[in-house]
Amino acid sequence: MQLKDKSISGFFWVFLDQVGGQLIGFLVSIVLARILFPEDFGLIAMTSLFINIGNTLMDSGLTSSLIRSKENKQIDYATVFYINITVAILIYFLLYWTAPFVAQFYKSPILEEILRIYTLTFIVNAFFAVQKAILVKRMDFKYQLLISIPSIIISGVLGIYLAFVGYGVWSLVYMYIFKSIIDCVLYWILIRWRPTFEFSFPVAKYHLKYGINICFSSLIHVVYTDMYNLFIGRVYNSVILGYYYRANSTKTLIVNNLSTALDKVLFPVFAHIQDDNERLKHVYQRVMQQVFFWICPVLVYFLIMAEPIFIFVFSEKWLPAVPYFQILCLVGILTPIQTYNVNILKVKGRSDLVLRLEYVKKPIFIIGIIISLNYGIMALMWNQVIANLIGLFINSYYSGKMINYTLLEQIKDLSKTILVTIIVGLVAYFLLTTLQISLSPIALILLIALICFCLYLGLSYIIKNPPFLEFNIIFKKLIKSRR
Repeated sequence: MQLKDKSISGFFWVFLDQVGGQLIGFLVSIVLARILFPEDFGLIAMTSLFINIGNTLMDSGLTSSLIRSKENKQIDYATVFYINITVAILIYFLLYWTAPFVAQFYKSPILEEILRIYTLTFIVNAFFAVQKAILVKRMDFKYQLLISIPSIIISGVLGIYLAFVGYGVWSLVYMYIFKSIIDCVLYWILIRWRPTFEFSFPVAKYHLKYGINICFSSLIHVVYTDMYNLFIGRVYNSVILGYYYRANSTKTLIVNNLSTALDKVLFPVFAHIQDDNERLKHVYQRVMQQVFFWICPVLVYFLIMAEPIFIFVFSEKWLPAVPYFQILCLVGILTPIQTYNVNILKVKGRSDLVLRLEYVKKPIFIIGIIISLNYGIMALMWNQVIANLIGLFINSYYSGKMINYTLLEQIKDLSKTILVTIIVGLVAYFLLTTLQISLSPIALILLIALICFCLYLGLSYIIKNPPFLEFNIIFKKLIKSRR
């Protein structure tokens, strides 16, 4: 199968995985949000910094190195496998020992036990990280769909049952642990690769040389991203953090459906053509336009319709999360563009530059967080928008130099989508203010969504927006390939 056809097929399966998995996960989160309280989700958010740090250190960027490497042997996979497990065990015991200090920092004793149990996922995840990387490298996303959907359904049902019978925050903890276990079992059943008893220090050095920079840059990014949870949980309380957690997870759900699907497919695609700058630029240009074409209007719609959506989906007890969600939608629009600019640096083998840029960006962003804390939580939200804009300028400058695709050119390519989105957004706002008194939340959501969707596609067709025309071609090929 040619790389182009493989990419289209891969995107089809990953998109099904993302949409199916996220939709099921979203339905589970709706039920849990109606049963549990904001402070339960706030407690989970307090652990997110430590969970994400542990997962980042466990992987150490080694799976990215496996995906990027043009040729891997059994000893490459075995070496990475044993490194992942060893690091995961060390990180687990480190966090087990530091759990009391974390609980003391947040003034929440229950966090000690939550961390000690929740972090068992590090060890479980380490056992199938290589198998997962093999599937991504092969661009065999059909198997990932067959694994992720059952694990989300089974663990979700367990989480809902435990929440219903009164387990509170523990229903979330056990749900996440059970999901990791199911993923691990299914990866080992469906993927034939097995580790052999061999280890190579030169191979470890080769992958660590690339992976360690990715690891540290990811670590800096994780610490910065979860620092919002850290400060909100410490300066305010678990209830406000629960509202922020719900707003951020809802935004992430929307963004991840498309951007993560494309990211899983395109990183190995970019890796295949990393030495052809002209082709890399062409593929990247089309990807950027396609991602922005779908994410931008969706997030603008959710920004405008946030209040009726939250009332209908999560109930009125979650209304304080609406202002946070609306600002985070602006962040979500910028996120995929940043991600793909960084991916260019990665596939070009410049993980050292990725790390250096994190050293430059994150101190600036942290200063912004500290200053924002003096002006309240809304200032903290707006700081995220400013930080993402700064990050976009920095990332696109260096990636643009490598493939001769500057930020100005990117904005020019996205200008038609921006114009149509603004028009449709204004129409949505007008319809909301006009109809919200006379219609129920669900009727309002569906009617305005239908009008805006038709208007968006109609205007895109009229002005011949390139990503819209490109999507027609991709859609026809997908239909043809399914026959």
